[in-house]
Amino acid sequence: MLKLYDYFRSSASYRVRIALNLKKLDYQSVPVHLLNNGGEQHSDEYRKINPQSLVPALQDGNKILTQSLAIIEYLEDLHPEPPLLPSHPYEKARVRSFALSIAADLHPLNNLRILKYLTEELHLSDEQKTKWYHHWMNKGLTALEKQLERHPSTDEFCFGSQPTLADLCLVPQLLNARRFNCNLDACPTLVRIDANCQKLEAFIKARPAEAAA
Repeated sequence: MLKLYDYFRSSASYRVRIALNLKKLDYQSVPVHLLNNGGEQHSDEYRKINPQSLVPALQDGNKILTQSLAIIEYLEDLHPEPPLLPSHPYEKARVRSFALSIAADLHPLNNLRILKYLTEELHLSDEQKTKWYHHWMNKGLTALEKQLERHPSTDEFCFGSQPTLADLCLVPQLLNARRFNCNLDACPTLVRIDANCQKLEAFIKARPAEAAA
């Protein structure tokens, strides 16, 4: 059985949980608490799994993969139904571009280790940290809104009538935005798509509250 080294609030882990659920794959969740005892991801035991001390990591037999998008594409190659990427090269590239805008550009600027560095090492106040978070979140999300709001392929989901890798990245990022009280009024398309995703069992079962239960 697949093993997912997971933290319930991790956006990257959340993406992978959604993919596993959409593809109806059985897996064992192995919790790695990012706050307990200074962070269980820094333990010698977990560093043998992922030397970067990050979640998620996926173990498939004796094979271990890290980085959420690489994990999801691995699952996509092994279990192509339902597809999370279009077959047409250009449309596939558009979905990947949107997903990477979140996973590579937006999310790293406001994840736990960055926010801790701002307060613990640079001694920013909570107010300054929140200002940092809101600046980058608003800048990133409004750009994504512009990409989707008038594009003909934008439908019930980011790129059509079924979820893709783009939606798997969007939903966790909007949850983070709400946790930090970001104003999403400028992003009605993203909010609408998120609401559509939240009606699907695969997304519901992957929510942090469910993963922590």
